[in-house]
Amino acid sequence: MSNPNTHPDSTPHASPPEPELKTVRKAVAASAIGNATEWFDYGLYAVSITYITQHFFPGSHGQLLALATFAVSFIFRPLGGIVWGPMGDRLGRKRVLALTILLMAGSTFCIALLPSYATIGVAAPIILVLLRVIQGFSSGGEYGGAATFMAEYAPDNRRGFFGSFLEFGTLAGMAAGSLIVLLLQLGLGEETMMTWGWRLPFVLAGVLGVVGLYMRTKLDESPVYEELDENDQGKTVKEVFRILFTGYWKQLLILGGMVVAVNVVNYTLLSYMPAYLQGPVGMGANSSLTVMFLAQAFMMVLIPFGGMFSDKVGRKPVWYFSLIGLFVASIPMFMLMANGFVWALIGLAVLGILYIPQISTISATFPAMFPGPVRFAGFAISYNVSTALFGGTAPSVNEAIIAATGNTIVPAYFVMGACVIGFIATIFMKETKGASLRGCGLPEEGAEVVFDEDELVDDAK
Repeated sequence: MSNPNTHPDSTPHASPPEPELKTVRKAVAASAIGNATEWFDYGLYAVSITYITQHFFPGSHGQLLALATFAVSFIFRPLGGIVWGPMGDRLGRKRVLALTILLMAGSTFCIALLPSYATIGVAAPIILVLLRVIQGFSSGGEYGGAATFMAEYAPDNRRGFFGSFLEFGTLAGMAAGSLIVLLLQLGLGEETMMTWGWRLPFVLAGVLGVVGLYMRTKLDESPVYEELDENDQGKTVKEVFRILFTGYWKQLLILGGMVVAVNVVNYTLLSYMPAYLQGPVGMGANSSLTVMFLAQAFMMVLIPFGGMFSDKVGRKPVWYFSLIGLFVASIPMFMLMANGFVWALIGLAVLGILYIPQISTISATFPAMFPGPVRFAGFAISYNVSTALFGGTAPSVNEAIIAATGNTIVPAYFVMGACVIGFIATIFMKETKGASLRGCGLPEEGAEVVFDEDELVDDAK
């Protein structure tokens, strides 16, 4: 094997200077606003489930159908990952992220304009499902691309801190959805909201998309990606898949297992919770939205500290703490939430605090599990397949099992099972705290940076 500090042609490889802090902050903001747009849509759909049901799924099983439509978008996330991931490794992170934010924001905006079932009949829910499909397809590239882009811009020793702001954008989007719907309900009243007011928040998705697109077009490509030579940047889809599934299948499985934990908890606590509090718990719409907003705002404050702490102690220790804590606390906290507003807020806040070590370190942990030439694809494919199978289905599965059994603690069991899977996967994950994402080698704490293209092939063997 050639010298790890040279190209295959033996030309010394000059290490470029790290981006200025100002540039890193712009990259973080551009990544986070796209993620905020994505989760503004998911959060908005979740807290508007009553209005969605009334306008598009009238009937005795309307809410279950509305939640199933929420899950439909996740079926197409793996397809998005398969398409956008290799494209992001071939054409660059920046170009793909510009396209995905346009599709995401546009599909959400169109929901605001969609006639209801009473106006155009069965065409209304069909078109809604199609819009959710577009949203899911674009999300398949958005999250993996944004996390990869941010991780490749961040300094190695502060990747946890800067990466945490992507998840800050996640919660900001969801909290904004809850807050805007709550304020409109208080200002317009339930009757006006049910008639047309529910559409207003979906209009804002278009505005967020335009802002995010503008910010992204003003940034240069990821410096880590630009540093790769043309052969590594220009690999075909077939080459990317061959490298991933022959050389990095273990990383794909490990990441998939960790995603089971992170997304079952995410969609149970943050997406399903409004329906859970209003349904099985019996809380009013305004009260449940207030609980959601306060809990999400509280988590937003803590997220940067979670990322910062992982830069000091490592990714694996904080994941172990989170997974064990959630496993132990889930049943007591869900039992607590059934006792009213204050107890629901306390229970959700406790679970949220225990979830912080996972959500705050996703963007630092997952991109570092793959080498640069296949990083976007590896992240996007594994993340979205696992999310489609276990994460996006969590709200509808919880709702269906509760309806069938009458057991309101079902979501706690769901969370506990996911944490067991995540714990096993974390055992096999290699620590990447402080590891460099540069070069063609597999990032690992204390490993040398390798720029030899043959290293990628050797790893794949």
